[in-house]
Amino acid sequence: MVTNEHTQPPLIELQSVIKVYGTGGAAMQALRGADLRIDKGDFVAVMGPSGSGKSTCLNILGCLDTPTSGTYHFRGIEVGKLSRDQRARLRRHYLGFVFQGYNLLGRTSALENVELPMIYRGTPAIERRRSALQALHAVGLKGWEHHSPSELSGGQQQRVAIARAIVTRPDVLLADEPTGNLDTTRSREIMELLTAFNREYGITIVMVTHEINMAAYAKRIVYFVDGMVESDQLNGESA
Repeated sequence: MVTNEHTQPPLIELQSVIKVYGTGGAAMQALRGADLRIDKGDFVAVMGPSGSGKSTCLNILGCLDTPTSGTYHFRGIEVGKLSRDQRARLRRHYLGFVFQGYNLLGRTSALENVELPMIYRGTPAIERRRSALQALHAVGLKGWEHHSPSELSGGQQQRVAIARAIVTRPDVLLADEPTGNLDTTRSREIMELLTAFNREYGITIVMVTHEINMAAYAKRIVYFVDGMVESDQLNGESA
């Protein structure tokens, strides 16, 4: 287990988090008292077998789900005490998301896809366009701004998704199997991008993955088994 002394309060902290789906005989405990601490600037790979609770944990961290019991603190604030609108604002202003399936709008350009989070924030059009262009250039897509997703490769689509996630410079980037649909070469390119954003911009990254060679890019590996954190270790093979 990680035993480093912490002098600063954590950016993220789960304490004794339980998540139950269903009721009665159909009840299923996805998390069984999970504890997790993530500090600002960390890069954590979350691993574990299917059904171990890792995706449920990520959904709770992203305010897409709520614990049945236990507490989730983000920047010292107990998220469970926030209203639905307050949790939505937390997502918009502090969190970025990257998924395995890209989740791009098919009939809009790469540039327009990246602008979406800023539209929800009410960012003026000129500023949206400038920031979206900068984000696309940062992920190596200069010259592809006006192409639709159907005109892009899988690796390029995932780059658009990453640009969309980081365009608002979130505190935390939550990535769920971000290389799951990509070949080895494209997967390495995506992981090198994520590592660069973590190192250069200080974006905290929490990434669910089942691939040990992708987890090797992280600073820590947290391993879930049966809804609990079985191990939390510094990654000696981090890139």
